[in-house]
Amino acid sequence: MILESFPNPNPERDYQIEMSCPEFTCLCPKTGQPDFAEMVISYIPDRLCVELKSLKLYLWSFRDQGTFHEAVTNRILDDLVAAVAPRFMSVTGKFWVRGGITTVVTVVHRQEKQTT
Repeated sequence: MILESFPNPNPERDYQIEMSCPEFTCLCPKTGQPDFAEMVISYIPDRLCVELKSLKLYLWSFRDQGTFHEAVTNRILDDLVAAVAPRFMSVTGKFWVRGGITTVVTVVHRQEKQTT
């Protein structure tokens, strides 16, 4: 799936965008059983913003993939950073209980400061 973007309407200003996908699903790579999670994406855009329909389709693409919670959360961050190069971004995967254990994975990207 391709993550689409559009120009940031206010690139001169820092502002935060938060998106939540409470219906994220993937498969456990060990058992093949479905894992359910809420993915929360928060970012400060630089020149580009994430287009929401493409984000929805991208997140849906994980439904039939076997992946560990840590791996999928990191991959989502990496793919989003590659698509829009934000000033800051965090992705939090809040995975529902399985076997009496819930998992919350948070990964963060910070844009490197440019030196002149």
